[in-house]
Amino acid sequence: MRNLEINCRNCGKTALVRAEPVYEGFRRTGEVFVCLECGFRYPSEAETPFAVHEAKPDVFTAEEKRKAPPIFGEEDFGHSCRWCAHYVVNPFDQRCGLTGKTVDATDVCFKFLRKNGSGAQ
Repeated sequence: MRNLEINCRNCGKTALVRAEPVYEGFRRTGEVFVCLECGFRYPSEAETPFAVHEAKPDVFTAEEKRKAPPIFGEEDFGHSCRWCAHYVVNPFDQRCGLTGKTVDATDVCFKFLRKNGSGAQ
């Protein structure tokens, strides 16, 4: 995403800019940039005086930043159908591959068999 602030040469203010497409018939041929403070139109992106912002200093070091807590542990997955190897999903319903019954992802089953690659890391 490009910078949307300009230092307008017409009004002398730092203002937002709006990009408007230019059409020739039904074909888009370019863009003009309009200062939202005074309405002055810049004919191209190259001629638009975009504001330059300095990078913000990094206040915290990598060690000081908080680590994301683990949300799910191994015990949190239980025996729900979502993590079962027998869980079959298609566009119309969800079924148990063993019993053939319609199930929901949050249903619990005693014939649970953990899917490879599912659950906690």
